[in-house]
Order: sequence, then structure tokens, then C-alpha cells
Amino acid sequence: MSIIAWIILGLLAGAIAKILLPGRDPGGFIGTTVIGIAGAFIGGWISARWLDHPITKDFYDGTTWAAAIGGSLVLLIAYRIMFGHSRD
Repeated sequence: MSIIAWIILGLLAGAIAKILLPGRDPGGFIGTTVIGIAGAFIGGWISARWLDHPITKDFYDGTTWAAAIGGSLVLLIAYRIMFGHSRD
């Protein structure tokens, strides 16, 4: 997949992660979007590096989507733990 496809996948993965983990985020919509994009990249990298599932060129690969959403969830949880009290 191209870098543009990974960014689109990250945007969608961030939105899905936000739906799965509702609540107020310290960064708002933009912060959640950036976390989704970074989570897609990190989830894809972890999937290819340690889980022995190479990145395919197919945008609709379920494992790639699961890795992107999982990476977004992990980053969103970590972000809330580190900066969650800044909007109280």
C-alpha cells in the first residue's frame, strides 16, 4: 500500500478506535486522528516485524485492518493514561 493508503487507513482506524473506546480525549479530534495514523503505522510495523504477517498490497486485508485498529487502541489508551487529566 502507498503512504496515502496508510494515512486513510489510519484515519479510519482512529475513528474505529474512538468508537470502541469512547470518552473525552486530551487532544480532541485532531489528536485522535494523529493517534489513529500513528497507530496504523505502528500496528502494521509490529504485524510485519514480530507477528510474521507481511504487509500486503491489498487495502481490504482484514489482518492489516486489525493491526491498524489495535495499534490505534494501544496508542489511544497510552495517550489517555499519560495526558488524560489535562482536560479536567
